Amino acid sequence: MSRPRILIVGAGFAGYQTARTLTRLTRHKADITLLNPHDYFLYLPLLPQVAAGVLEPRRVTVSLPGTLRHVRLVLGEAEPDGIDLAARTVRYTDPEGEHGTLGYDRLVLAVGSVNKLLPVPGVAENAHGFRGLPEALYLRDHVTRQVELAAAADDPKSCASRCTFVVVGAGYTGTEVAAQGQLLTDALVRKQPLREGMRPRWLLLDIAPRVLPELDEGLSRTADRVLRQRGVDVRTGASVKEATAGGVLLSDGEFVDSRTLVWCVGVRPDPLVEGIGQPLERGRLIVDPFLQVPGHPEVFACGDAAAVPDLTKPGAGGSGGSPPERHSTGMTAQHAWRQGKVAARNVAASLGIGARRSYRHRDLGFVVDLGGVKAAANPLGVPLSGPLAGAVARGYHLAAMPGNRVRVAADWLLDAVLPRQGVQLGLVRSWSVPLDTASPELARVPAGVRTSRERSPEHTPKQPPKQSSDSEGTS
Repeated sequence: MSRPRILIVGAGFAGYQTARTLTRLTRHKADITLLNPHDYFLYLPLLPQVAAGVLEPRRVTVSLPGTLRHVRLVLGEAEPDGIDLAARTVRYTDPEGEHGTLGYDRLVLAVGSVNKLLPVPGVAENAHGFRGLPEALYLRDHVTRQVELAAAADDPKSCASRCTFVVVGAGYTGTEVAAQGQLLTDALVRKQPLREGMRPRWLLLDIAPRVLPELDEGLSRTADRVLRQRGVDVRTGASVKEATAGGVLLSDGEFVDSRTLVWCVGVRPDPLVEGIGQPLERGRLIVDPFLQVPGHPEVFACGDAAAVPDLTKPGAGGSGGSPPERHSTGMTAQHAWRQGKVAARNVAASLGIGARRSYRHRDLGFVVDLGGVKAAANPLGVPLSGPLAGAVARGYHLAAMPGNRVRVAADWLLDAVLPRQGVQLGLVRSWSVPLDTASPELARVPAGVRTSRERSPEHTPKQPPKQSSDSEGTS
């Protein structure tokens, strides 16, 4: 008899953990295939350190063939309408544009999320997100280039504009990008001083009343204090009304001259799940507490693309719809990692290996790395700050990473004793990292064509542009 075919779509936190756990549980009793655009798992929490030059890019990537020895890796992306639940097939496109089809007996959807866009004029054309290695590498090059150009500029206004960096969204990503970015630019200007009396300025915006609004107030206060002490201009209750190549108009009417806009307002589920034709909750595929899609016991979903009932809250656990009392788990790496393990157990149980179980989590605390020796953490509910929190944060990341621990620790040690190398690698161009990562057509810009963010802002208005929208960014 042929072995059952298990197909996992996506190798983020949920998909990678599903594949790794399944190889241990099935022990060659099933054929496991992993469909993913890249041959690596990306450890997203350390991406801001790549942008800041603390870690080399390959440190935050874990080889899929090297760590999932008994999993067949197929490079490609599932097509928007390519999942056929009736035929039990998934159509995909590989990196070279070739098409293929994969069959399955069990399907695990772990496609994750993409940048969340808001209807703010000019943002799609002039901002960049922060969801992958290309964006981190682009931001590092771009920030370095702006500081170098500012140091050589004769015009004080141009110097100030190039050295003003605007980050929208004070959640995990935005807070860490601003914290690490301020350290990076301060290090750069020590080698290439700016005009007298000038220093790089990082502006962190969020419409919420405080930074890290999704976490407890203790962590928020710690992060806010560290950011302000470092010189980051934290603006809560404010966001962007309009973006141009030469600056941003804030919701309070102020126009900030800047050549850099980093969009970290959050994420939304990958639009792929919309084409499946199953019930959704805020764009996420509804599943039961066992991570199965109602009406399709052979299909499982986990991670950011799945609306998993939060059984720790009253009224959760319903399936087959979206009742008002339904509560779903958040779109976090912690949930995705744990759900991947539960999904693997339940897939194996559906094949007669072990017993299935529902997903129920226990909050173990959070860590927010603020660069240098600073961090905010509350492991097991114990609030920490300063160097102790920094040690806990780095210890947590080393324990959580499925590989590269020695290399990451070595880079941290070298960064502590040696100056950073402030050079542009020029590997990623602006047009290759569009903000809307869910729209491949935006990435198909012909070679040699530059976006407005790469052009000189010749037509930037001297006065703030007219306010044209009431939309505001949230995280």
